[in-house]
Amino acid sequence: MSKWENNIRKVVPYVPGEQPKDTSAIKLNTNENPYPPAPGVAEALRNLDPASFRLYPDPSASLLTEEIAKLYGVGQDQVFVGVGSDDVLAMAFLTCFHSDKPILFPDITYSFYDVWADLFRIPYEKQPLDETFRIRTEDYKKENGGIIFPNPNAPTGLFMPLDAVEEIVRANPGVIVIVDEAYIDFGGTSALGLLSKYDNLLIAQTFSKSRSMAGMRIGFLLGNPALIRLINDCKYSFNSYTMSQAAIALGTAAVRDREYFYECTQKIIRTRERAKKKFLELGFLCGDSMGNFLFVAHPKYRAAELFAALKDAGIYVRHFCTPERISNYLRVTVGTDNEMDALFAFLEQYRPDDRSN
Repeated sequence: MSKWENNIRKVVPYVPGEQPKDTSAIKLNTNENPYPPAPGVAEALRNLDPASFRLYPDPSASLLTEEIAKLYGVGQDQVFVGVGSDDVLAMAFLTCFHSDKPILFPDITYSFYDVWADLFRIPYEKQPLDETFRIRTEDYKKENGGIIFPNPNAPTGLFMPLDAVEEIVRANPGVIVIVDEAYIDFGGTSALGLLSKYDNLLIAQTFSKSRSMAGMRIGFLLGNPALIRLINDCKYSFNSYTMSQAAIALGTAAVRDREYFYECTQKIIRTRERAKKKFLELGFLCGDSMGNFLFVAHPKYRAAELFAALKDAGIYVRHFCTPERISNYLRVTVGTDNEMDALFAFLEQYRPDDRSN
């Protein structure tokens, strides 16, 4: 080991889903939206003036924050935007979780949480989900330095009722509670209505899923003005110009087209509900996911082998080796009806001892 390595921060990084180079592959592994963004996004792209790219973008992304504030009925000073929900959540970790006490989050959840905690030297404790993969509210009523959980959870897709969310927020007035709502547009009720009651609540959402803009990297936080101001202080101390001119313009256009947004999410929900029934018919265990993905396991199949067989057939899904409780599950993004039909056609013919199927 070189001497300088003693002074280097080392962390175990987050591992994103594979991005296949084969454009003909059926990609059901990273929870992207299978449909294009709103038509207004393409128009906004055409109207971009390349000459303006010599200038820095608006550091406050005011066009976008104004549009988000209007959509959700909050003040513009209650909105923080950044480069995807990963960026805004990382900034929230850096700002809000500054205590010697451990933050709390589920043991089966978005696997970036412990990465950020390690990166920023934040102590943490994972709280085990119950036997049905649900969060136990009582686990979040002990001393802590903050709380974060997705709703619906990932990778399970299970939704926690709003009264249970409020129970956790109400029980922790001295710390920030972050509800990560990356998948809320596909089912369940947002905690948005609780913002006026609790100044310690922070809600995170993303354009990557329901608004079909994973490639643009846009995420946002909603919270009380004082908290958003403090997060902005950290952002401006780190990188003032996080969002490009293109992302601001295209994101604003995406928010404005509410009709297309509703049609697109409803289409995915219909396909998801049909897919749930089909997985059950094929003998899979399939929870009542409220996201744009399904979390499935078959009692007779090894998930690792099925994952590999699907990949050989050009169908990409996600397999998590850890923790052990979910090592035999696969997470399957809801694709188009044709993509899901191709997946089920494969599964109908699949035999565990025959990788050629």
